[in-house]
Amino acid sequence: MILHKVKVYPSKSKLNKKKQLAWKIAEIASDNAKLNKEAIEMVINRIIDNASVAIASLNRKSVISSREMALKHPKKNGATIFGINSKLKFDCEWATWSNGTAVRELDFHDTFLAEDYSHPGDNIPPLIAVAQQKKKSGLDLLRGIITSYEVQVNLVKGICLHKHKIDHVAHLGPSVAAGIGSMLKLNTEIIYQAIQQALHTTISTRQSRKGEISSWKAYAPAHASKLAIEAIDRSMRGEGAPSPIYEGEDSVIARILDGKKAFYKVPLPRKNEEKKAILETYTKEYSAEYQAQALIDIAKKLNKKIKNLKKIKKIDIHTSHHTHNVIGTGANDPQKMNPNASRETLDHSIMYIFAVALEDAEWHHIKSYTKKRSNKKSTIKLWRSIKTHEDKKWTKKYHDPNSKNKSFGAKVIVTLRNGKKIIESINRADAHPYGQRPFERENYINKFFNLTDKILSKKESLRFLKIVKNLKKLKSGELFKLNIEVSKKYLKKNNAKGIF
Repeated sequence: MILHKVKVYPSKSKLNKKKQLAWKIAEIASDNAKLNKEAIEMVINRIIDNASVAIASLNRKSVISSREMALKHPKKNGATIFGINSKLKFDCEWATWSNGTAVRELDFHDTFLAEDYSHPGDNIPPLIAVAQQKKKSGLDLLRGIITSYEVQVNLVKGICLHKHKIDHVAHLGPSVAAGIGSMLKLNTEIIYQAIQQALHTTISTRQSRKGEISSWKAYAPAHASKLAIEAIDRSMRGEGAPSPIYEGEDSVIARILDGKKAFYKVPLPRKNEEKKAILETYTKEYSAEYQAQALIDIAKKLNKKIKNLKKIKKIDIHTSHHTHNVIGTGANDPQKMNPNASRETLDHSIMYIFAVALEDAEWHHIKSYTKKRSNKKSTIKLWRSIKTHEDKKWTKKYHDPNSKNKSFGAKVIVTLRNGKKIIESINRADAHPYGQRPFERENYINKFFNLTDKILSKKESLRFLKIVKNLKKLKSGELFKLNIEVSKKYLKKNNAKGIF
């Protein structure tokens, strides 16, 4: 790996493009690196994971709307849409819009956390859609997805967006562009221009994940991916982009992030070095913000220790800066304590999540978020007794550069009415790669069956799993087989009319 130094340069310096971060990303996207065997297997795991959560969300409102928008853009040799007959094809950018929203809706797929946040599985829908439309092979798709993960993970390691309240999809645009460029075997110049255009057009604020969180949280990655596809298309036609997009005098860094005195260090593999960043990422066992994963595990353990939850006086959660300030009481969001808040808001309230997991000793992607569940009196009382606190020790562990030491856990102190304290602590979720029971292929398949039960026929489930396990052998024009069909009767519709 090479640690690239990134800073702002005045326009008069005329920074050579080969010294720009976008060019260095494009170089590794256009190289001919050998594909790592473990990375290939992990891509297969994540395609299964994405399919699981996408199929489970097909009849949720945002997914219905995105699907109906996409259905208005048929294309003879285009891409497939989750749930729809695979013989029907649509413009790849609109297939991305629908499939990307379905994958993101339940907040239940993979994650990577470092200087910033990310869900690198968001790269997969646009890569599959473009691969289908361009009739690429399974190996082409694998190369593209592995590159996308490499770029997004390393941008997340080096450049913090959330400090400036910029949404994390600003790292997704460049990673999708790089991955598509790699998959299509485009030259460095085309990928370089596309990366810059993709970044320029995917900057948005974190209000999408603040206050009263709406369905836009599910749409945001699909929107960024759609823009990245357009950026690649423009660049392939010989068009340029704002440059240098990272280092320029009026660039993203200079005007939106750390400013003209900024100094970042972004790691990237050397040209032709194997890309393995996907192996540093981790999926979710529970449908909640990733920092909630370990705390759900703690709550389940405490449920067995505390026989009468009515005896709890208060609960203090000592954790990292991110957990406290984004999904904890440090966010100062009254909506996070509101029983009638949206599912998206409750998903970002560790106080709610912990209270429900403590009472139920489990977490369910639908049942745990219903209005009936959030309005249960005992839950509300428990919920409002919870307070989070930033502990610098946990923040330091959160930012540990060594993935084996990196921690997203917490220490929970439960104070009973008689003054007795019960303490439970965990460094990382049980399902984390370095947790007590790391997710393996079998776990991904079980998650798939659990989430798609009563939606898919057994025949369709087994067909899909057989195909995806054999991904690297799929030939040009066969990637439509990765689509999953459901009964027409199952799919709901939104009767509201739009423009399309």
